[in-house]
Amino acid sequence: MRLFPGPPPRVLALGEPTHGEDLLLAVRNDLFRQLIERAGYRTVAIESDCLAGLVVDDHITRGTGTLDDVMAGGFSHGLGASAANRALVAWLREFNEGRPAADRVRFAGIDAPTEITGAPSPRRSLMALHSFLAAGVGPDLLPCTADTLDRLLGDDDRWPEPAAMRDPSRSVGGTPEAGRLRLLADDLVALLEEQAPGLTATTGREEWDRVRLHGRTATGLLAYHRWMADPSPARISRLLSTRDRMMAGHLLALAERGPVLAFAHNAHLQRHRSEVRMDGVPCPWWGAGALAATRLGAAYGFVAMAVGTIRHHGVDTPAPDTLEGLLYGLPDDRCLLDAPRLADALAAATPAPRTSPYHGYAPYDPGRLTGTDGLVYVRDLPEG
Repeated sequence: MRLFPGPPPRVLALGEPTHGEDLLLAVRNDLFRQLIERAGYRTVAIESDCLAGLVVDDHITRGTGTLDDVMAGGFSHGLGASAANRALVAWLREFNEGRPAADRVRFAGIDAPTEITGAPSPRRSLMALHSFLAAGVGPDLLPCTADTLDRLLGDDDRWPEPAAMRDPSRSVGGTPEAGRLRLLADDLVALLEEQAPGLTATTGREEWDRVRLHGRTATGLLAYHRWMADPSPARISRLLSTRDRMMAGHLLALAERGPVLAFAHNAHLQRHRSEVRMDGVPCPWWGAGALAATRLGAAYGFVAMAVGTIRHHGVDTPAPDTLEGLLYGLPDDRCLLDAPRLADALAAATPAPRTSPYHGYAPYDPGRLTGTDGLVYVRDLPEG
């Protein structure tokens, strides 16, 4: 916490350099446990399906379901198979046992409910939003009926079309029905906000917040499908931007409730602009961290994570004139560095270190340290 000169950040984000390595998640668990116990953080948010995360939250706060069931249904992208994620959920449940509701740690997924090959139908969230409003405000204010939504949605199997990732013409997002659904979803979300005083008085803030999550998910998924159908050169950047805008919206909503610990890839949480290459073409976008930091200012803290070797993925001892090579020369297997001071030291170095060639697993570009509050370094990632 000494990395932050002012009050503890409302959102403290820890980035990971690559997915699928349980040792990095174990380091996350150690840090998060200490920050929960000693710094008062009460929400853990990770890069997983935002709707599936509700299953985990119900389990750790109310004991709903077994741990096996929660790991099977509460995570996306195969994250439920991680032993470190299982240990995190079990510890959160144990920590909450016997605590008053206001002091329990909450869990949230902040990712869109999408996979690399496509996105699902927005039916679940649209119908949840419509049902909540129909019960709370009556039919006169609703922009449509549930039957209208059902007709426009059609068969759910037509939405997650894997071929649309490469062929925009295969996406349902460009159809007149999808366009109409986008307008109706916007109207429903606006109605939810306009009627907030009466709805929260009747159902409570907790239920209203959950329906807000469905509203962000419905509008976000429809926007994602709209860009899946777009044939322009900006298509991939807009898809990436849409996903991270959803993630930022979830983070900001969680921050309204209290201090948040967030965990996702460095590219999602850093303050600098992110970029990937698709077929050799650069696709830039602003990640969720950059968007949240614009709103939160100093109340957003970002600590990147860096690694030395991942030999089972072909990442061997880094060259000494790289940032990774300099870190690899440190005496400890794990350490926390003051990123601004490290950046100053690198600026004075001759020659300046270059970026590692291992872009698929690179911990952090030295040029981006100036936008980073801290850097967690892990020397070696053993297989398994």
